[in-house]
Amino acid sequence: MDANALDLSRLQFAFTVAVHIIFPALSIGLASFLAVLEGCYFKTGKPHYKVLCMYWARIFAVGFGMGVVSGVVMAYQFGTNWSGFARFAGPITGPLLTYEVMTAFFLEAGFLGIMLFGWEKVGPKAHFAATLLVATGTLISTFWILASNSWMQTPRGFSIQDGHVVPENWLAIIFNPSFPYRLAHMTMAAFIVAAMVVAATGGWHLLRGRRDPEVKTMYSMALWLLLFLAPIQAFVGDQHGLNTRKYQPAKIAAIEGLWETEKGGTSLNLIGFPDMQAEETRYAIKVPHLGSLILTHSWDGEIRGLKEFPKEDRPNSSVIFWTFRIMAGLGIAMILLALLGALLRRGGKLYEFRPYQWLTVIMGPAGVVSLIAGWITTEVGRQPWVVYGVLRTRDAVSPLTAQSAGVSLLIFVMVYFLVFGTGLYYILKLIYAGPGVATDETPVFTPVDPADASGRRPLAAAAR
Repeated sequence: MDANALDLSRLQFAFTVAVHIIFPALSIGLASFLAVLEGCYFKTGKPHYKVLCMYWARIFAVGFGMGVVSGVVMAYQFGTNWSGFARFAGPITGPLLTYEVMTAFFLEAGFLGIMLFGWEKVGPKAHFAATLLVATGTLISTFWILASNSWMQTPRGFSIQDGHVVPENWLAIIFNPSFPYRLAHMTMAAFIVAAMVVAATGGWHLLRGRRDPEVKTMYSMALWLLLFLAPIQAFVGDQHGLNTRKYQPAKIAAIEGLWETEKGGTSLNLIGFPDMQAEETRYAIKVPHLGSLILTHSWDGEIRGLKEFPKEDRPNSSVIFWTFRIMAGLGIAMILLALLGALLRRGGKLYEFRPYQWLTVIMGPAGVVSLIAGWITTEVGRQPWVVYGVLRTRDAVSPLTAQSAGVSLLIFVMVYFLVFGTGLYYILKLIYAGPGVATDETPVFTPVDPADASGRRPLAAAAR
């Protein structure tokens, strides 16, 4: 294998994952949001809940479809670019992904059509049940995917025979040491992604002068969810960090740009530029003992520096030092955004204070950016292992040439920008159009522009 093929294969998988993860995260959050909206409609009969449900179901459907397509592409790469990993870890990762398909994807696919098109074809209880089952399917999917990925981070419950893993304890495999923290962290991240998109949509239409129940309701619900989840996410992230320090200490050292083990208390590098060759963090701004307080919850807790690990076992600190700070910084910004919204709500200015509405629009992508930064931190921080401490990444790659890996990467980039760029553009068109206006006489969705309902161009009508 050409050594450059390894880097190109890693870059290709990183690119496809970064694109893919946007759509499942949005789908997970929106599916539960749709279940809540339909539950409110089922209980109260207020038409604006149904309008919102049908509107966000369109966006969910597009995101769900693109998530499925991009997920299939990722699965194929296990055979094309990572055959060493497939041979070695297939007896564990294969069944876990199969369980995801059989328990989650079939559930979602089986009831998605009823949820999207069954409003006038099945009864209210049956339709609400279908929506709940789709939302449940997205959460079950999260469970199995995180079980597989968490096992790669903290592998347990297996032995190695004839050059591949043999499962011995499926409970230990699934409920490995990092799984509970990663499952909670990812699930709440998906909800926050959806909340930020919904809040940005509501803020945009408030800025355009709309004050109807649809816009005010989705804006209010998204900000309530953000106020509740963002602080909890910070707590879960803290617990995840403690777990990572225990099982992946080199990752923590790389995240903090910490090279020396500091006795009597560890400083926190707020900013700096880790240099992997010089083995130092240049221009670091340090806060004494803060690293110990955050990572050990004690004043003088000790954190192992990167120099205590062999060079070949060190993650790339120059990457994850900054991706972690992007994730954490945006997390703090979202907490402050939610708190400011709560103050404006208490003062009766939530729907009238235009600077805050602009802020919610600008912050709309923050959930997605934070999510991608967090995944980069997690996956790059696991290197140079694909199964931590068991299988090195260089031993997992297929026997490719740099030319073939580079050509496939280039094709992926072009096709992804064309296909998923078009899908994203369509979602933005739907967001720009906003939900229809409901009245007592028209309790179902009405297009913003009646001319678009002529039936001549249904896709264009949906996008306007």
